[in-house]
Amino acid sequence: MDTEKHILKDFYVNMGPQHPSTHGVLRIVLKVEGEKVISSETVLGYAHRGVEKMAESKTYVQMMPVMDRFDYVSSMLFEWGYVGCMEKALGITPPERAEYIRVIMAELNRIGSHLLWAGAFLLDLGAFTPFLWLFDARERILDMFEEVTGQRMTNNYFKVGGVADDLTPEFFKMLDEFLKMIRGRMAETETLIESIIFLERVKDIGFISKEDVINYSLTGPVARGSGVNYDIRKNEPYSIYHKFDFEIPLGEKGDCYDRYKVRMKEVIQSVRIIEQAVASIPEGPYAEKAPKIIKLPEGEYYFAVETSRGLLGVYLVSDGTSNPYRFKLRDPAFSNLSILDTLLPGNKISDVVAILGSIDVVIPEIDR
Repeated sequence: MDTEKHILKDFYVNMGPQHPSTHGVLRIVLKVEGEKVISSETVLGYAHRGVEKMAESKTYVQMMPVMDRFDYVSSMLFEWGYVGCMEKALGITPPERAEYIRVIMAELNRIGSHLLWAGAFLLDLGAFTPFLWLFDARERILDMFEEVTGQRMTNNYFKVGGVADDLTPEFFKMLDEFLKMIRGRMAETETLIESIIFLERVKDIGFISKEDVINYSLTGPVARGSGVNYDIRKNEPYSIYHKFDFEIPLGEKGDCYDRYKVRMKEVIQSVRIIEQAVASIPEGPYAEKAPKIIKLPEGEYYFAVETSRGLLGVYLVSDGTSNPYRFKLRDPAFSNLSILDTLLPGNKISDVVAILGSIDVVIPEIDR
């Protein structure tokens, strides 16, 4: 029998929706020939909850805890986008101390998100020890959040006019210990990671050009990994970011390795911002008085912040009632994921894990 006639030249492989490397219910349908990916189709919607429509039946205050549930890894950054949009509409300016507290907590959130990403990314590629080191550091951040907010992840801490509570002396003690430790921890981890095995898995795959960054509306470390110098904190400064000296790390080639390096360097830049904020934080109130029942003036409002994954835009339409007439998010992970099907063809199945991991997606942020 001619066995060659019975061999399929190409076939389909389902990666997900329960694959561990997708870190959520994400399905990628791969058309492969042997180990080579010919084409792919990313299938979304498994966790869709219709939250943007649900917001129309909730008050502005009732939607506050929901913001934590989009990007649960860096929830305070999503809180800031929503609160900032309402403050812009109401003409409320938080006290200076509140702005410093927001920056400190937001940058800790960014560090924690990058540590979780790096640990999981390396674990997906087969490196176990860095996962433990990085998650140990992240646990210290969650301990600090618990000290101030009572919660470790979904904090519901940012409020219209400031924050829910002041930073405690114990928090500053924990923060000081963390800042003394984290630079050394990151250096040790990078030394351990950058073996020939790791470099072979991430270098020269998943190239994203500067043109693709623009065409696909990519932001955050994905865009900066391709050398596109765009960060809302610098390009469209909000809050008090203009007061701090920090750099925007950039990649050169736009491969998986560049995106990894950008995030690792961003951790150190966030540490710099926190150190400056702690050194100059003023005394005073941590919140302005805000109305108990929030009703935005009729109109359209937009506010953007830089989250761990890129640009988050919050768009609100108000009809003058206590409920949003329209609530819409421009979240970074959805746009960043849109380029995946362009990146995968021509690579091996094993490279899919590295390329997807280098984009850094949080599924509830995409499936809203």
